[in-house]
Amino acid sequence: MREKKAINVQIGTNIQVARETAGYTQEKLSELIGLTPNHLSAIERGVSGASLEVLEKLCLLLNISADFLLFGQSSTEDEALMLARQISNIDPERKEHVKKAICALLALSAM
Repeated sequence: MREKKAINVQIGTNIQVARETAGYTQEKLSELIGLTPNHLSAIERGVSGASLEVLEKLCLLLNISADFLLFGQSSTEDEALMLARQISNIDPERKEHVKKAICALLALSAM
């Protein structure tokens, strides 16, 4: 058995956190990015590294930045962009509800 590289373990953990936060199972996410569930599991456990192509697909599907995948953190600007992407993908009726809720929260935080 080959030794796990620390960077693969770190990235794998960050992928797992992002996947679970987004509500995907390993099976569903692996299907969307074109991997087998076993391969995705190996990446999440740090047994295998992920290709740049896979990392790019993960960032797009999970609405996360490469910084999050590599370092486990996002800048405030990255988080705002990720939220904007998620909001842009919802249906118009729900988008209006989200907009009203965000405006209400912003008004409360300005007090």
